[in-house]
Amino acid sequence: MPELPDLEVLRERLAPRLVGQIIAGVRVRRPLIVRNLLGGEMDDRLSNQVFAEVARRGKFLLLRLNGGLTLVVNPMLAGRLRYGPPLPRDRARDALILSLGNGQELRYHDAKDMGKVYLTKDLEQVPTYAGLGPEADDPAVTLDIFAERLRRHPGEIKTALLSQRFLAGIGNAYADEILWRTGLYPFRRVNSLSAAEVAALFTAMREALAEAISILRERVGEETDVEVRDFMSVHGKAGQPCPRCGSPISEVTRERRATHFCRTCQPGLLVGRG
Repeated sequence: MPELPDLEVLRERLAPRLVGQIIAGVRVRRPLIVRNLLGGEMDDRLSNQVFAEVARRGKFLLLRLNGGLTLVVNPMLAGRLRYGPPLPRDRARDALILSLGNGQELRYHDAKDMGKVYLTKDLEQVPTYAGLGPEADDPAVTLDIFAERLRRHPGEIKTALLSQRFLAGIGNAYADEILWRTGLYPFRRVNSLSAAEVAALFTAMREALAEAISILRERVGEETDVEVRDFMSVHGKAGQPCPRCGSPISEVTRERRATHFCRTCQPGLLVGRG
């Protein structure tokens, strides 16, 4: 699932390539994925529009167009944007293909059909967008603000981190990494945290996101539709040794979401063996 670091680096890669480019052709291959919130035909709305800005809000990528329109990409679990030369043939899960004036194309591809692309003039029309909290890497979010917002989510710590109303941009992978850095058991309750633990969680969040962005800037290269996760300490590493203590990383699945953590470094009540 693309999260704040992935989408921030994607924004940086796409902005110099898209801004100023005209949309010369539009093909919608999967209408259930590509939603025109303005009504009418998508190609009529998008043809001859010019990209004005590439921005990010939480786990949404915002492709702003001249004239006040925005293509909002919510990639969810497996959505990817490919910028490059036209492919010789379409792939089964290509949902939207934009031909650009410079001869390149922008494709939205989603292997799971879970993500969405919306065309709108009003971002609040986009599901869940209006309820987003501050950005998780926003310098204006101080420790005091973080702690106050965290108190509004008294459930499990990982669930709080995943709430986009709490802070926007963190998903399953980076929640695992943040909690491992802090040494906190993912299924512990927020209201059990001490002030020192809340401060450690805040610091770990900022460090994990900043370090990931730095690594991805070096590792992603020029491709825009790749996901690099091999540098992570625990997420996706079930059974591998913990980088800190050497114990095997555990995996617990709840509601189709896998949590990866170290039972030695992040002790808590057992909730099922990974």
